Amino acid sequence: MTTASPKKLLLAAPRGYCAGVDRAVDAVEKALAHYGAPIYVRKEIVHNKYVVEALSRRGAIFVNETDEVPPGARVVFSAHGVSPAVHEQAAARHLATIDATCPLVTKVHKQAVRFAKGDYDIILVGHSGHEEVEGTQGEAPEHIQVVNGPEEVDQVQVRNPEKVVWISQTTLSVDETMETVRRLRERFPAMIDPPSDDICYATQNRQAAVKQMAPRADVVIVVGSGNSSNSVRLKEVALEAGAKAAYRVDYASEIDPSWLEQAQSVGLTSGASVPEILVREVVQKLAEYGFTDVEELRTATENIAFSLPKNLRADLKAAEADGEGEPRPLHARREPAPDHTC
Repeated sequence: MTTASPKKLLLAAPRGYCAGVDRAVDAVEKALAHYGAPIYVRKEIVHNKYVVEALSRRGAIFVNETDEVPPGARVVFSAHGVSPAVHEQAAARHLATIDATCPLVTKVHKQAVRFAKGDYDIILVGHSGHEEVEGTQGEAPEHIQVVNGPEEVDQVQVRNPEKVVWISQTTLSVDETMETVRRLRERFPAMIDPPSDDICYATQNRQAAVKQMAPRADVVIVVGSGNSSNSVRLKEVALEAGAKAAYRVDYASEIDPSWLEQAQSVGLTSGASVPEILVREVVQKLAEYGFTDVEELRTATENIAFSLPKNLRADLKAAEADGEGEPRPLHARREPAPDHTC
């Protein structure tokens, strides 16, 4: 029920789609439009329920493993990346592959390969079982061990303490990762850092925005799926940064009115795999409860874009020369420009 005086809605920015997610979803959409359905996708293209369901309705078929794809069919590898073994399995089945791995994840893969060639023990800070971690570890399984967090540092064993390097999953909590690295360095003082920060710009930017917003919010709502590492981290970061309560939802309909009963201010953000339409629906839902005084808190402006996978790009360019049209994208994909009013 709407109250007489408007309550505050703090809208974090940046939020939602990052360049790697945009590229991956675009790759599936354009593949469907160009080659026709079905297009197989190994694992969820990105970790978002809405996106996966929308692409499924257009003819994408999501599978868990490469051997579920019919021989000779076309398959897209998700933004999280795959191991060399998966590429080999696809080749053995004569699959036409489109590799939609985020370029920032590819960068971490290349680091792993380089350090493995140098015979380093590689400590991969990340979450065991996550697709990205499985793909990175698969680049050099005999050299890489996964550390899930600071509490596992004492279990790490290396062959030579003078030849240790750490790398990380791209979607982790910045603060927790740095704490893990600090403890690792206490054990292995000679441990070297990766040549560049592995946690992606979008993850860091979204966490920074939440840190600024959380102290002013009675409740923080994060839009994102439960299997989205960066969305789950945003909820944790909000609580650590001073929010009195924080919740994660896939859709506006999941908001429990009891969360808002005592709140005068709500903070709202979304994970890097969340289309903006889902945030807009939450804004509309919160307006029903009186949260109509909207203030955007922007900590950075993102203008990064990644080109489509090379083989898909080449086929589309050839089709463009023949006058074929563009596919219709998932609407309201990214957050509005800074001067947009909600």
